[in-house]
Amino acid sequence: MNRIQQKLQQDKKLLSIYFTAGFPLIGDTVPVLQELEKNGVDMVEIGLPFSDPLADGPTIQASSTQALKNGMSTELLFKQLDGIRESVSIPLILMGYFNPVLQYGVEAFCEKCQEIGIDGLILPDLPLAEYKKQYQSTFEKYGLINIFLITPQTSETRVREIDHASKGFIYMVSSSSTTGSKQGFGSEQETYFSRVSELSLSNPQIVGFGISNASTFSSATKYAKGAIIGSAFIKMLSEKGISGIAEFFKTIR
Repeated sequence: MNRIQQKLQQDKKLLSIYFTAGFPLIGDTVPVLQELEKNGVDMVEIGLPFSDPLADGPTIQASSTQALKNGMSTELLFKQLDGIRESVSIPLILMGYFNPVLQYGVEAFCEKCQEIGIDGLILPDLPLAEYKKQYQSTFEKYGLINIFLITPQTSETRVREIDHASKGFIYMVSSSSTTGSKQGFGSEQETYFSRVSELSLSNPQIVGFGISNASTFSSATKYAKGAIIGSAFIKMLSEKGISGIAEFFKTIR
């Protein structure tokens, strides 16, 4: 069983963290991962920086720009993560855009992910139909769970189609805005969370966008299995670096 699936079976609300590889410093990727596990994080999304991120707000965009300036690349990230399973046991997910995967070669990319111990991929610009037609067999061959996103505008028919194609969790985007642009949830988000929960889907949902503290984590996980913190964590890293990680999580749960 994939590490993501094992984690989802635990009787707890899950905290996932997104951070950009090679940020704030090029050599910070592995130390950040080690500190995250040490501080009780359940899963980590490692962002592969990209020059034209469609869904990312200014905080994550800035971290991607800095990581690229630092020299981060797909090849370097794989080198940094070589041997990561000797010190980190929690599920690791690579999140990015499909173009770098295509440039690397889809099968070669997936094979490398399996080799170093990556559990899943989040590729927001890889359409569901294209994934099912061209890439699903390759992802599954190398034990990778592909994680799909839904938003408040996603129809019930589409949500159920995504649920049918999923084998881990569904990334429930809290709003249609970019990352980091919302602080807290209003009645619209609460209604959306409740509506998806009532669909009784096969796969649990984990909420992303807008989670930054204990209050928003609690609100997001009222109806969902877990929540993802991205922009708030990136902002803390940019201000305090790795030394601020332990203190950051004291404010979450």
